[in-house]
Amino acid sequence: MVAVRFSLLIPYSCLGHRARIHKAGKKGELTSSLLQRRAKVKPSDSKTFIGIDVSKQYLDVAVLPSEETWQTPNRPKELPALVERLAALRPTRIVLEATGGLELPVAIALAAEGLPVVVVNPRQVRDFARALGRLAKTDRLDSCILARFAQAVRPKVKPLPDQEALLFKELVSRHRQLTVLLVMEKNHRHSALPVLHQGIDRTIRHLRKELDKLEKKMNQCIRQSPVWRAKEKLLLTVPGVGPTVAKTLLAELPELGLLSHKQIAALVGVAPLACDSGQFRGKRRIWGGRASVRQKLYMATLVGTRFNPIIRAFYLRLVEHGKPKKLALVACMRKLLTILNAMVRNQLPWQQQLQA
Repeated sequence: MVAVRFSLLIPYSCLGHRARIHKAGKKGELTSSLLQRRAKVKPSDSKTFIGIDVSKQYLDVAVLPSEETWQTPNRPKELPALVERLAALRPTRIVLEATGGLELPVAIALAAEGLPVVVVNPRQVRDFARALGRLAKTDRLDSCILARFAQAVRPKVKPLPDQEALLFKELVSRHRQLTVLLVMEKNHRHSALPVLHQGIDRTIRHLRKELDKLEKKMNQCIRQSPVWRAKEKLLLTVPGVGPTVAKTLLAELPELGLLSHKQIAALVGVAPLACDSGQFRGKRRIWGGRASVRQKLYMATLVGTRFNPIIRAFYLRLVEHGKPKKLALVACMRKLLTILNAMVRNQLPWQQQLQA
């Protein structure tokens, strides 16, 4: 089974028009369908790099070193022809920006054909463009920058999560969104006029029902996966880690247990980053990483400073040595993440992990 990240059932608000070619390329029709292809794309020794800028209506494609560019409608029925055309080029890398989910159907189709597709952080590409002195920004220019980025950086191709992991991640994300809305409505009720209370209460009841449905679906996904069941059971043995934190780690940090303690800390964004220059020694700060995971890890650490003996002792020792409380909390977050990473890697629950 081919690993994918997101469902193909993603709506497209605008169907757009027919493809427009910015620069002439090879002529000829694509007669065979992608579904009829039996052989996957073979590894290529060519130095072809492709950048695809994704928008709601169009996909802008740029190819290096031929400098060919074209535009095609961003519609599901257009994807097989696009994939077949790109597969014929046997690219070394195909780079897309993360665009709020719009890029996922394209990435899925390309990955299903065995093409080396990578979805990168838009900030990295924009910084790369500024480094090249390219300040102008259009869809066509962005696709060219993405191709240049693929050629210069050659980001590592990583396997995409399967369909079940995708569904579970979407459920966790939706649960987090509705939780935020529920808190907002509760806060609104305190300051709203009494005449509005009935409508707000109705909204609160609806949000609670939806949250209950999502929790049942998430629990069902976990029950259907022996790996997730075992991992959740391990995580729940840690004082301070509750069901919500465990589900967030399962959905949004699948690398847990597969990386070193330094790598996992940098990935989440709890690793202190240096800011030194010459004799100047700046303060170390955390930055970047996965904000949703860091938010839940913060809450788990906050509870751990009261009920987790290891985290509490570490926190009190840092405070006694004059460390600011917020800095001590971040240090405890990294320590807790390191422990969780080791537990999942070694498949040991909390008490056995401490004794190992």
